[in-house]
Amino acid sequence: MAERASVFEEGGDFDLSGFAPKKPTTKSTPEPPAEAIRSVSEGANFRSREPKATANAAKKVPRRRRTGRNEQLNLKVTAKARELFYQITDSQGWVLGETFQKAIEALERELATKS
Repeated sequence: MAERASVFEEGGDFDLSGFAPKKPTTKSTPEPPAEAIRSVSEGANFRSREPKATANAAKKVPRRRRTGRNEQLNLKVTAKARELFYQITDSQGWVLGETFQKAIEALERELATKS
C-alpha cells in the first residue's frame, strides 16, 4: 500500500497532470415540454408547490407609517373585538398603534369623568 504524501514535507513535487476539469456531458435525450410534465404530474395527483393566489392576500392593506412608536403589545382578544378594531382602524385611515392610543385616551377620559 502506498503512503500518503505529507502536507508538511518540503519540496512537495506532486504530479498534478492527472487532474483536469471534466468535459460537460451532453444530454442524449431532449427535455420533454413543460405541458407534458404538467399533465403527467397532474395525472399522478402530484401537488404543485407553486403558490396560489388567494383572496385574503389581495385584501391586506399595508399599515406602516413612521410614528415614533417602538414598543410592542400583544393581546389575546375575541374575534369580534379584533374585527371591530381593524374595522375602526381602516375606516379612519389610522395605523394600529394610533387606534390603540386613541382608545386608551378615550377610556382615560371616561374613567376621569366617573371619579
